Amino acid sequence: MAKKKQPEPADPTVPAIRDRIVDFRRVKAGMLIPNEKNWRKHGEKQRAAMAGILREVGYVDALMVRETDAGYVLLDGHLRAETTPDQEVPVLVVDLTQAEADLVLATFDPIAALAETGAAELDALIREIDTGDEALAELVAGMAEDAGIVPPDAKYAPEDFKKVDENIEVEHTCPHCGFQWSGGK
Repeated sequence: MAKKKQPEPADPTVPAIRDRIVDFRRVKAGMLIPNEKNWRKHGEKQRAAMAGILREVGYVDALMVRETDAGYVLLDGHLRAETTPDQEVPVLVVDLTQAEADLVLATFDPIAALAETGAAELDALIREIDTGDEALAELVAGMAEDAGIVPPDAKYAPEDFKKVDENIEVEHTCPHCGFQWSGGK
């Protein structure tokens, strides 16, 4: 596999960040080889949410693989591949040594998990989400609860929410408790 020439950095005092993606392909997910070192385990809640987002939206991100003599070995996207084994899926092929692949496998998801939650931004975002998928609605409700947007085990909407007649079209539905209202936040 030919290596791409890396561009010179705009600022010579800043080290160049190597682009390790060498190809983009569409590959039948069932042909991808699960990484035997994958330490991430996918429970039923995650499986249901993944199936829900794939059904409702589809693929919006590529799986990441390393090409080996045995074939394409997954570094990221194990659950997506497992969920859609008969579908051709987007795949980024990366040129990494085994040690680099192990480092990516160990740290790729945890680095993303280090992001902090902006509660106000999350609140505004989830107010716009309308999903018919139960697992996704449960995921969003859990995110709201974890961020302190909705108190744990809230059964009723806050008193300052405007109530509406059941025959009037509503603007908002709380993903946690299902309360519907119009106007305001």
